[in-house]
Amino acid sequence: MGLRTTISERQRRLGFELKHLREQAGLAGGEAAEQIGMGRVQLSQIETGKTTVLTPRLRELCDLYGCTNKAHVEALVAMSEATGKGWWSAYKKRRSLDALNTAELEASCTALRMHQSMLIPGLFQTADYARAIFATPGLGFERSEGALEFRMERQRVLTREDPPSVHAVIHESALHLRFGGVNVVREQLLHLIELARLPNVTIQIYPFTAQAHPALSGNFVHAIPGVPELGTVLLELPLGLTYLGDRQSLGRYEGLFRYLSENALAPVDVSLAPETHSVKDSLALIQHVLYTL
Repeated sequence: MGLRTTISERQRRLGFELKHLREQAGLAGGEAAEQIGMGRVQLSQIETGKTTVLTPRLRELCDLYGCTNKAHVEALVAMSEATGKGWWSAYKKRRSLDALNTAELEASCTALRMHQSMLIPGLFQTADYARAIFATPGLGFERSEGALEFRMERQRVLTREDPPSVHAVIHESALHLRFGGVNVVREQLLHLIELARLPNVTIQIYPFTAQAHPALSGNFVHAIPGVPELGTVLLELPLGLTYLGDRQSLGRYEGLFRYLSENALAPVDVSLAPETHSVKDSLALIQHVLYTL
């Protein structure tokens, strides 16, 4: 089989996991390849995502590495057999690989945990708010209706059949920055409140008055599939996304998000009667900002 010229995050993540299992088993690449009658170069190409691995071979590798967790093995098989095709395929020639990777990860996960320090998360943005962000010089976003259309399409994951649970911690700064002007911000904040009505969406605000923490300096999304060990953390950096999938990083960002959620205000809950709301919860803060606009 020919080598891939473009490697998706799913393909890279599968190869990374197979390499992790091999190293955990204490096997060198050449040794593992020899034991299943595979060339060392071919195994290396599988581990770097450059080529596919057939399901029987994948199961052989899992057996060799002592991976007996059936759910884990079947998740790896599903990753290997996935075509990578979805609604985002129509944008393949128009959107960046990072954008396509993000859409595929969101579509395949059971949970999303995200932190944003300056902007409302993309999955929660109104069209006017997103358009204003794309039009702001220096932020690094593409200025096109195609980019806006893609972002709006991504949001369907929130209301699809069997949607992922989505938990976001948003810094108070994001409520105050006026992308697009007062009316656009007002519409955006009201939209946040409406999204919180969805049973699978949890929104918390991290106020200026809360304890400072290193996690506040970076935006990240933790995409968690059915087997959490196969999750991916997406770090938003000026030059694009960085993907982390090693156990140490997954554990670190799980801990960072736990800290943020424990120290943020109570989640937006529109089901409670007004008199039962604490004066210091996320809904009260959003409503306060709305009042000041």
